Amino acid sequence: MSARWPDLAVLELLLATAEHGSLGAGARSVGMAQPNASRALARLEHELGLALIRRAPRGSTLTAHGALVVQWARAVLDAAGQLVEGATALRAEQDVQINIGASMTVAEYLLPAWLGEFRRQQPDTRVHLQVHNSHDVFAGIRQGSFNVGFVESPGVPRDLRSAVVAHDRLVVVVDPGHPWARRRTPLTVTELAATPLVVREPGSGTRITLAALLDAYHPVAPVLELNSNAAVRVSVTAGVAPAVLSVLAVEAALRTGELRAVPVDGLDLRRQLRAVWLAPGRLKGPAGRLVQIAGGTAHRVPE
Repeated sequence: MSARWPDLAVLELLLATAEHGSLGAGARSVGMAQPNASRALARLEHELGLALIRRAPRGSTLTAHGALVVQWARAVLDAAGQLVEGATALRAEQDVQINIGASMTVAEYLLPAWLGEFRRQQPDTRVHLQVHNSHDVFAGIRQGSFNVGFVESPGVPRDLRSAVVAHDRLVVVVDPGHPWARRRTPLTVTELAATPLVVREPGSGTRITLAALLDAYHPVAPVLELNSNAAVRVSVTAGVAPAVLSVLAVEAALRTGELRAVPVDGLDLRRQLRAVWLAPGRLKGPAGRLVQIAGGTAHRVPE
């Protein structure tokens, strides 16, 4: 017997032949030309090493072995039908559901507006959002956990596709009592790199961006690592140390005077925020629509 799996279309032909009493009628019922049907059944008999049908001028009848194979074939086709129906149901469910992974800054300050517009346009689509740092968003995209991700890291791995959806700017912040708050001249990059900072955790887009900016200046180790913008902001307000955060995360605190921004000479702190996904080509479906909304939403980076 051959090690090949029987062709489901041929099993369907075998059942149809048994039910209609002739190869010709069975072939017509499954939409197959009779010569092709005859060859297909002969090939199945050869693969199984069994005679399945007795061919006669008045019709085709099953052999004893053929009757048993028909019963088994019916079970196989029923199972295949369940597989197709189940996959169809999963696809339909997927079409009305979107799983999103977003880094902290995007999730806190930009996604709420994007999702509000998305819900107005597609009210029947279920939205599931998980907040992770950029590194973990990339991993979730690869694992299939997310249909789309939004990150703030300066680069995107080559195996993922991306599109810029917004712009941001990092800013050095200190509490009002810090000596830098009274400076009359901008910081130098060397001074910033030589200062222990409160920073986000490794894998965070903000941390990755800062490391890329200061790498050539051999930055000292941070004084504290925290896993949220809010925790970093509170630590700076408490006088622990300066920090570098998205202007989105400190805009309100800068307006009230709770924090002070310190300019840095010769360092471009602007950055792009990106949507990322795994599928080749342009992102489609609900995830594609969300990316269109994000990219079409005018976002002014506070000065």
